[in-house]
Amino acid sequence: MRSYRRHRLLVPVLLCALAVLAARPTAAERRPGSGGAGGSGLSAEVARLYEEAAVATRQYEKGRKEAEGQRARAQRAEKLLDRQRRHIAGLHEDLGRIARAQYRGSGGLPVAAQMILADSPEDLMRGQHAFSQADLAVNNAIAKSRRAETRLAADEARAAAQWQALDRRNSQLARLKAGIERKLETARTRLQRQADASVAAGACRGAVRLDQPETRFTTAWVTPVETYELSASYGSGGSRWASRHTGQDFAVPIGTPVRAVGTGRVERVSCGGAFGIEIVLKHPGGYYTQYAHLASVAVDQGEYVTPGRWIGQSGTTGNSTGPHLHFETRITPEMGSAVNPVSWLEERGVTL
Repeated sequence: MRSYRRHRLLVPVLLCALAVLAARPTAAERRPGSGGAGGSGLSAEVARLYEEAAVATRQYEKGRKEAEGQRARAQRAEKLLDRQRRHIAGLHEDLGRIARAQYRGSGGLPVAAQMILADSPEDLMRGQHAFSQADLAVNNAIAKSRRAETRLAADEARAAAQWQALDRRNSQLARLKAGIERKLETARTRLQRQADASVAAGACRGAVRLDQPETRFTTAWVTPVETYELSASYGSGGSRWASRHTGQDFAVPIGTPVRAVGTGRVERVSCGGAFGIEIVLKHPGGYYTQYAHLASVAVDQGEYVTPGRWIGQSGTTGNSTGPHLHFETRITPEMGSAVNPVSWLEERGVTL
C-alpha cells in the first residue's frame, strides 16, 4: 500500500521537474551577447566559406594552369595544321609535275598510246616500265595526300575540342569562385557588424568553436595567418599610434582564420579599447603574443593551444582603418613590453 502511494507522489514531482527544466535557458541563451545560433553559426559559416573559397581558388588556379597547357597544345596543333596544309599543297604540286613530265616525255601522247604504237619489244618494255613507275608515283602521292588530309581533319577536331573544353572549364570555375566569394563577402560583413556590436557593448560573445581542417605542422612555430600581405611594420610611425607601431600588421580579409604561432596558454581574451577584440597567449620561455582587431574568438581564457590552432578570425575592430591582423610579441602580457615580432619569429625559424 505504501509503495502505491509513493508512485502516486512521484508522478507530479517528475512533471514539475520537467517543467522547470523546459523553462530554463540553454547555455547559448544564457551566454551574454552570444547571439544564439546566429552568433556561432555566422562565425562557422565564414570559416566554412573561407575554406570553400580557398579550395575554389586552388581549383581555379589548377584549371588555369591546365588551360594554359591546353592552349599551348592547341597552338602546337595549329602549327601542325599549317605544316600539313603546306605539305598537301606540295603533294598537289608533285602530282602536277608528274602529269606534266608524262606529257612532255611522250611528245604529247599518253603513255598507254606510246605502248600501243611501240616499234619493237624493247620500246614496249621501256614504255611499260615508264608507265608502271609513273603510276606508282601517282598512287603513292595520292595515298600520302589522303593520309595527310585524314590527320589534318583529326587534328582540327582535336584542337576545336580543346578550345571548347577550355572555355567551358574556365567559365564554370569562374562562376563557382565568384559565387562563393559573394557569399563570403556578405557573411564577412555580417560577422564584422556583430563584432562591432560586441566591442561597443564591451562584452565578447565568448569562444565560437570552428571546424578546422586537419593539419599537421612539422615545425614548432608558424605564421599567425596562412596567406597575407605585410602592411604596417614594427616601429613605424603614424597618426593612428601615440608613439610607434608596436607590432606587425598582416593585411587579410575579415574572417580569415588566425593561428596560434606556437604552443601556449590563452592568457587573456578581451573586447573593447583600441585593440578591439584581442587574444593574448603565453608561450614557454616567458614570451607573449597578441592577436588584435579580431572579429571573433575561438578559444577561452586558460585554454592551451598548439602551433597552427585556429584561435579566432581576423576583423577590423577597435582603432583600425581596415581589415587586418595586428600581431605583437611581448615580454609581459601588457602593452609597453613589445619586441620586434619579425625578428622574434625569424629566431624561431619563421620568415615572413
